[in-house]
Amino acid sequence: MIKRIPALLLLFVFLPAAAQNAAQITAQDAAAWGETPPAHITGGHDRDAILAADEFRIGIQAYNRFAFNEAIMSFERALSFRPGEAIIMDWLGRAYYRSGFENTALRQWRAALEAYGADSPEGIIIRNRIETVANRRHLFPIADDNVRYIEAARFYGRQGEGLLFRQPTSAVPLSDGSIWVVAFGSNELVRLGVNGTVLERIRGPLQGFDRPYDMVIGPDGRMYVSEHRGGRISMLDPHGRWMGYIGSRGLGPGNLVGPQNLAIDEDGYLYVNDFGNNRISKFDPDGVFILSFGQRGPDFPGFLVPTGIAARNGRVFVADSATGQIHIFDPNGTYLGVLVENLTRPESLRFTSDGRLLVADENRILLIDTGSAIVRELGTVGNRNVRISGADIDANGNLLAVNFAANEVSLLTRFDDLASGFFVQIERISADRFPLVTAEIRVEDRMRRPIVGLEGLNFILTENGRQVTDQTFHIPAHRINRADISVLVERSPETANLRDDLAVAMRDINSALGTNTQIVSVVSAAENPRRERWGESSAALEAAARGEGVPHSARWRFDQALRLAAGDLHPGEKKRSVVYIGTGSLGIAAFDYYSLSEMAAYLANNAIIFNAVIIGGGLPSPEILYLARETGGEVQALFRPRGIREMIESIAFAPSGLYSISFRSSLPTDFGRAWLPLEAEVYLKERSGRDSSGFFPPLE
Repeated sequence: MIKRIPALLLLFVFLPAAAQNAAQITAQDAAAWGETPPAHITGGHDRDAILAADEFRIGIQAYNRFAFNEAIMSFERALSFRPGEAIIMDWLGRAYYRSGFENTALRQWRAALEAYGADSPEGIIIRNRIETVANRRHLFPIADDNVRYIEAARFYGRQGEGLLFRQPTSAVPLSDGSIWVVAFGSNELVRLGVNGTVLERIRGPLQGFDRPYDMVIGPDGRMYVSEHRGGRISMLDPHGRWMGYIGSRGLGPGNLVGPQNLAIDEDGYLYVNDFGNNRISKFDPDGVFILSFGQRGPDFPGFLVPTGIAARNGRVFVADSATGQIHIFDPNGTYLGVLVENLTRPESLRFTSDGRLLVADENRILLIDTGSAIVRELGTVGNRNVRISGADIDANGNLLAVNFAANEVSLLTRFDDLASGFFVQIERISADRFPLVTAEIRVEDRMRRPIVGLEGLNFILTENGRQVTDQTFHIPAHRINRADISVLVERSPETANLRDDLAVAMRDINSALGTNTQIVSVVSAAENPRRERWGESSAALEAAARGEGVPHSARWRFDQALRLAAGDLHPGEKKRSVVYIGTGSLGIAAFDYYSLSEMAAYLANNAIIFNAVIIGGGLPSPEILYLARETGGEVQALFRPRGIREMIESIAFAPSGLYSISFRSSLPTDFGRAWLPLEAEVYLKERSGRDSSGFFPPLE
């Protein structure tokens, strides 16, 4: 016979943790929690408190499995039972934010801030979140014309009795946040992490480097290192293994005397500042000599002290330290004129990703627009002994200034970023294996730029103010080169006549995937968007792209199809992209359900890149360009000479600020009914950020 449980006891068993804690926390319990019990939904034993707690729990579970619409509905219902509850409004704002409705999220967070109190620990965090989301405008800025960079940190060549490097001449940033420092004095390449720790050293072939001066990395990952005293270039494979020499000491064609600065163009051609011969020498990617230029002639007076060099878009820029000028040549060595003059002592030249020149000029770093020749000073290094021999921008947006004279590398950070710190979000908590808990934490700057290269020592996780135990730092997303792709196929009347192009685009995407990237869905953007079915063969995938039998309509729904395609990417890899194939013209019903800004926010707030492949010879609409820009994607024509392979391959190597950390919780769970708080703090040099969250353990 089944024994009946008294109604009062049944009520107690299912009473939310908040009500139980309010009535039952003893002095011993309080000591176990810390100074205060964990955050919870306030209230007592009344029916509304119980219902609100149950809906809140359902909302949290839905949020952690990426069902944001379901989470919104549960949090809304919870608020109907407990109006004005700060923690519910806070989480409702989070769900709206991940859904792309930033204005609605801000309204909820402002209401939560008022309920929390502006000076409460929760209020401080939510106030920073409001300011960050409300003020940012664009993704991936390189150098805002209204922002000045200030020195934030230094990597010293010597630390105590230990030598990290000596006489640095150049620095090369990598996508994982680390940098290669070319150490002229200690004859080596030294890779430093974001915390300044030595990750790797390369000393070249058996006999070593002979005064390395500069380094560049080609499109295929090969590394080229100039050896000033050796009169040659060392070529290394992408793993740093020595492959051979380019050039040799001498005065003839292909010979070098004191090579210094290097540049490499989009096609992999290598340009060498042949300092001793006062010329520039050009080699193909395998080291075959092509030509030299820059000697005295009728159109060009010749170099006095050639230094920095940069090549891009059919133009080669060369600095002359003696004259303070930057000269322009074409790839065949034809002199085109002077870009700027009256610089102090220009040395290193590097292109920023938006096509401007970054120039190291004695103690300052300049930004030069190659079209208008406008020069702007980004920042200065203030040591007494200053000679900035190299400058670049690292993966986290910091300026790198290589100070040869002071034997150090300075990091300069945008003043606004230094003041605002990091934007930290605890995106997801998995407690399925409780007490083992795993938190996914995203770290960005105020403009949504991912912060890469962080290590376990940069994170402090606490439960109700006490540091967690057994904190384990997992491989961060930026080091995992795997990706998922969802393909969005336009079904407008125009694409009905371009089915062959659709199939070719799908074939090219599929052939570029490699072993670490996969297509997880194909979505037809028809008037009623739908997922297509396909088999494992390439032919089946191309047939899905053709869409035989799929109705084409002038009212095809871009926004709904994009949301459907993006939603398929949530549970999979942390690097992901929606790849749109279409004419680039979005039609009359493109944003009937969701606005352009909402769609951009939905993609960006969930780290989904939007890439576009344009067929039919048309031009992409401003909306397509905007979505790509706001998410870090690209827009390319299907039949461009270089093809679309590079765009697809780059998805797996995209920067990511997502980190996974597990720990062992020590909090009491009330048989799985308790709301357990979690706080995450992130520190790097002079910058920091913080977020608070929480989770429900499994029911016992």
